[in-house]
Amino acid sequence: MRLVGQNEENRMKLAGRARRPAHARRRRRPRARARGAIAVLAVAALASGCAENTPSARVRPAPGQQPLKAPPARALDTYASHLRAAYAARVAAAKRWGLAKVPLAAPAPPARKPLIKARKGFEVDGQEDLPPVFTTIPTKDRVVFLTIDDGAEKDPAFLRMMSELRIPYTAFLSDYLVKDNYGYFKKMRDRGVVLNNHTLHHPYLPGLSYERQKHEICGMQDIMAKQYGKRPKLFRPPYGNYNEDTLRAAKSCGIKYAPIWDEEVYVDHWEYREWDQDLHPGDIVLTHFRGRKDWKGTMPDMVRRFLKKVTDEGYAVARLEDYL
Repeated sequence: MRLVGQNEENRMKLAGRARRPAHARRRRRPRARARGAIAVLAVAALASGCAENTPSARVRPAPGQQPLKAPPARALDTYASHLRAAYAARVAAAKRWGLAKVPLAAPAPPARKPLIKARKGFEVDGQEDLPPVFTTIPTKDRVVFLTIDDGAEKDPAFLRMMSELRIPYTAFLSDYLVKDNYGYFKKMRDRGVVLNNHTLHHPYLPGLSYERQKHEICGMQDIMAKQYGKRPKLFRPPYGNYNEDTLRAAKSCGIKYAPIWDEEVYVDHWEYREWDQDLHPGDIVLTHFRGRKDWKGTMPDMVRRFLKKVTDEGYAVARLEDYL
């Protein structure tokens, strides 16, 4: 009976609403709509507030992750302008130094460095614990590495040329040839060139005892630290000759790698180690600090020959240390 009474009461209320004049019902609609809109806004605000306090909303990106944002158009224009200016400078430098083509720019250094092992056939007993001797960096990048030995010639034009062309290279120095002008190689270091160890007096190391070899290598490490502020990690044995004692002595002096070379470039010709007489990705190229006293030309002449071949064959010159 109670349920019936409630239903009857509800029917009476609905009937009473129906009997109200139409104009009365219309007057109440704006208020009802306003109250409805307020209710919707309140629900939305409440939902928003709840969302901010949910666990998922408090999750932060992993360290280092940033939201992807398109760079401002002005920043893109600035970057493009910088690239155009840098290329224009390379074009002007190539023309100034007598190059027919602009040298190719090297790719970015690899994020993951290649594993360096001793070249097959170049190992010594106990090689796994000794600095590896190698002629090529294992890479698919079309790059080669220019390395320059000893330090006899100190040509200011060479420093300017390499700086203006932005060609990286690595130097291996012998003290008996550089000690008359340490400052020349300081200028080289200040331009970003890494200076490395090529012994004190450039002897034939396998003909020396372990102790004398150690003196030649560690003694040069001391000179490098004193003159250039750093003990090198790279060592090149003179003439590319070494034995187990050489690598043991080098390791004791802090050496980690003993790169030699795959090709050698002179002012008037190239020489090759491989049967195909050609360049390969990752090859290390050797030359020397020499001038007209020893060559039929200058170091800039040698650089022109070197860059012509590597550029014609689609190679860029990269920094050796970036791959080690």
